Amino acid sequence: MEVQTQRKSGSKPAETMKPELAPASRRAGGAFFTRLITFLILFSLWILLSGKFDLFHLSLGIISCIIVTVISGDLLFPEPATKGLLRSWLRFLRYVPWLLYQIILANLHILYVVLHPRMMDLIDPQIIKFQSKLTKELSLVTFANSITLTPGTITVYVSMDGDFHVHSIDRKSAEPLPGEMESRIARAFGEK
Repeated sequence: MEVQTQRKSGSKPAETMKPELAPASRRAGGAFFTRLITFLILFSLWILLSGKFDLFHLSLGIISCIIVTVISGDLLFPEPATKGLLRSWLRFLRYVPWLLYQIILANLHILYVVLHPRMMDLIDPQIIKFQSKLTKELSLVTFANSITLTPGTITVYVSMDGDFHVHSIDRKSAEPLPGEMESRIARAFGEK
């Protein structure tokens, strides 16, 4: 028994239709691009931190960065996405100067607390708990590290659900959390 298929008028024959790219091949292209960017970032850091520009050290850097990229290249960019990658990095780079400014302000505050004659009265260690609105892994890690980089606060615990426990040296250091830092990280990683 033969099965006959009818074509609708105006539709293309099967031979002339272009096959769409399979999702796996699109993912492979995106994965290659993100791995390449990961390698370039790692190698740039290698050059910056080593300060050696002879053939031996550069070849060691290339080999090391290739190994790290192959083994753990998906940690920096968990989802291969070529669209918007540059834009997201630019948004993150806009966050960095603000974070450095906050670190300087926090350093000055800790300096004030340490040099104050009533230092023991000002120091009031506490652990504050809050729920973050951030959902992406990279956003949560960046937020936790930003808190720890800011003197006077240390992230003690963070869960994938966004539960944070932060140790603070005094009340003033704990006041802005989660606050503006969380909002800026949400903007930087597209989580508005």
